[in-house]
Amino acid sequence: MKKTRNSNRNYNNKKRGHKPSSKKETIEANCIDYDSEGKGIISYNNQQIPIPNLLKGETAKIEIIKKGKFITGKILKVIKPSAKRIKAKCKHYEKCGGCQLQHISYEDQAQLKQSLVERLMKPFGKANPIIKMDNPYDYRNKIHATYSYKNKEIVSGFYEEQSHRVIPVERCLIQSSKSDEINKTIRELMKSFKLKAYDEERDTGLIRHVLVKVGFATKEVMVVLVTIGPMFPSKNNFIKALRKKHPEITTIIQNINSKRTSMVLGNREKVIYGKGTIKDTLCGYTFNISSKSFYQVNPTQTEKLYGKAIEMANFKGNEVVMDAYSGIGTIGIILSEKVKSVIGVELNKDAVKDSIKNAKLNKVQNARFYEGDAGEFMLHMKEEGQKLDVVVMDPPRSGSDERFLSSLVKISPKKVIYISCNPITQSRDIKFLIKHGYKVKEIQPVDMFPHTAHVECVVLMSRVDK
Repeated sequence: MKKTRNSNRNYNNKKRGHKPSSKKETIEANCIDYDSEGKGIISYNNQQIPIPNLLKGETAKIEIIKKGKFITGKILKVIKPSAKRIKAKCKHYEKCGGCQLQHISYEDQAQLKQSLVERLMKPFGKANPIIKMDNPYDYRNKIHATYSYKNKEIVSGFYEEQSHRVIPVERCLIQSSKSDEINKTIRELMKSFKLKAYDEERDTGLIRHVLVKVGFATKEVMVVLVTIGPMFPSKNNFIKALRKKHPEITTIIQNINSKRTSMVLGNREKVIYGKGTIKDTLCGYTFNISSKSFYQVNPTQTEKLYGKAIEMANFKGNEVVMDAYSGIGTIGIILSEKVKSVIGVELNKDAVKDSIKNAKLNKVQNARFYEGDAGEFMLHMKEEGQKLDVVVMDPPRSGSDERFLSSLVKISPKKVIYISCNPITQSRDIKFLIKHGYKVKEIQPVDMFPHTAHVECVVLMSRVDK
């Protein structure tokens, strides 16, 4: 039976009613180490509990929160602070959760990430010094703001960590200031046009989220207005007023998301101004970016990342390369001039369409992009007697899977360039490849996301010829 929105709401309320009650306890504890997310670790009842914003060596008063089998904690007061502790520049830092490391200097953040990579990669070899960012602020070219109410006023910002409470944010220090200016204007215009923000509890209102994408090189700007339904009162006048205040906006899209879901974008959308895409330039190549395109959020560091990956590969010009998890084709197109041919494989059909358009846009004739599973594609190539010299893989945070890795081993490329945003799953996958005839040649951490706990890592592996 198809669920109505009302029955869906009742279903969600029913689920909410079964949350386990929480028990709290206050303790004093010492921080003994860090976890993979940059949180400080304390020992509690012979368990290691991660605590946000706590530094190694500090003593703090901690509130322990028990929900069923899960135990979390938060700082109530730092009793003995570390000499490395600094005051975060962002006034929203302790509540927002978008950044995890603003309470230490950028140099110390980089060292923390270097240590994490070294610890995970120690069995495989020595890691190069991390590639840092010259200016670790204002680097995100894509932001998403959630709209809600506070004290009956429309606000926009981010969900507080582990909650659905929106933290109002006027200025986020790690994203383009242009995005913050546009969101401020949208809030003001909503008030003028008497448009309502989404109320999650009542499932009412109009605007749920606003997505802003900025082409750092081209200065083109996309705004995506995520609404609860297709109706948009005074839409044309609203768009005209928004563009009058921000003529730099080159396209505006209305995305419709009527489901009670944590997903930001819905399946339906319509272009209400401009072409529906923006362009940006990366490593000398131009890319078309749509509302749902995956495009690296830090173009400055992406150029360093891709440049290092290509340098590590040491292409001779006669290689056949597979770009697995190819997205909109960025790295495959960028390295195409260094090799004989590129085969990009991606499951997302929209991304494949974008990559084909991007290859044509850049007049790249030796790259082909296909919709499908990269592991199955490699097996098919093997059956037909085709070979790959290099596989470039950039999987999601969950890493690759044994099925894909087994396919890679069977086609047996001479080199594997493994780019990862999660060195934990990357190290797991590397162990598999080592067991099946590969060795690690070089390890390069890159700080793609300053002030957060995330670190990117590029690993070069080569086949051990018997």
